[in-house]
Amino acid sequence: MTLPVTPSFRLDGKRALVTGASKGIGRAGAVALAAAGAEVVLAARTLPGMEETVAELAAAGLRATAVRLDVTDRAAVRAVVADHGPFDVLLNNAGTNIREPFLEVSDASLDTLLELNVAAMFAVAQAVAAGMVAAGKGGAIVNLSSVNGHVAGANRSVYTATKHAVEGMTKAMAFELGPKGIRVNAVAPGFVETPLTAGVLSDAKFRDRIVRQMPLGRVMQVEDIIGAIVFLASDASRMVTGASLLIDGGALTH
Repeated sequence: MTLPVTPSFRLDGKRALVTGASKGIGRAGAVALAAAGAEVVLAARTLPGMEETVAELAAAGLRATAVRLDVTDRAAVRAVVADHGPFDVLLNNAGTNIREPFLEVSDASLDTLLELNVAAMFAVAQAVAAGMVAAGKGGAIVNLSSVNGHVAGANRSVYTATKHAVEGMTKAMAFELGPKGIRVNAVAPGFVETPLTAGVLSDAKFRDRIVRQMPLGRVMQVEDIIGAIVFLASDASRMVTGASLLIDGGALTH
């Protein structure tokens, strides 16, 4: 009998781009991809936090570079991909949230969220995928979605709309890019302790309500998300595309 070959979660010899990599899930994802063997380019609007991360990775014998990038600047996105690519992996993470009741959403908030969470994510994926195709190689794209790409949330109407757009974009990209050997998936976290959620999670009543919604009984940390990112970036998920991996502590089971 021939035993099945266990697929590898390693990313040795791969190059990865991570947007929004200065903090939170982006920073943690960059560290995880580097630990799995990838050479990682961390990109965000501010360098200081990323430079510290790169220095720590280098001290651990891991390879990483930091570049300043505003992902809403499409010309800059294409330039960074041209200068540092082609990439084998993209963690398309940059995004934000502005919590406002639906009837009070400002034009500025609407424009900001649509531009960063949808248009910029589309542009980054397009540039990286074009580089993969031009290099004659496949790859893996992981879009950062949210539990709000599956359900609605109070005071998050625009954010919910943008994350539903990410879910649809992920499926459409997977359908078109699959024949070119490029897999596209989404990770959809629930509430994770990050700088983006620090404000709402500092409210003890709100935090308690979130915990009570989760059968696993705690607010998630970034370490709870990054295993899924490595899985979707690696050959361990080689036949997974167009999927959205919910990581919500079981909140949507009831």
